[in-house]
Amino acid sequence: MSKLKTKKSASKRFKLTASGKVKSYQAGKAHGMIKRTNAQIRNQRGSTILSDQDARIVKKFLPYG
Repeated sequence: MSKLKTKKSASKRFKLTASGKVKSYQAGKAHGMIKRTNAQIRNQRGSTILSDQDARIVKKFLPYG
């Protein structure tokens, strides 16, 4: 049986943690920071864990982690 291919766009955007959760960058941080509030910019620092429903979709794109 042939190997499964990884969606390369997903592998560049998401990482899997040791416990199997999906880690991603915060949404809404690419540009336009002037119109965001300071509290919103503070809360969007670092990365975040995807919800279970979204993680299920992303895990199909990353068959080997």
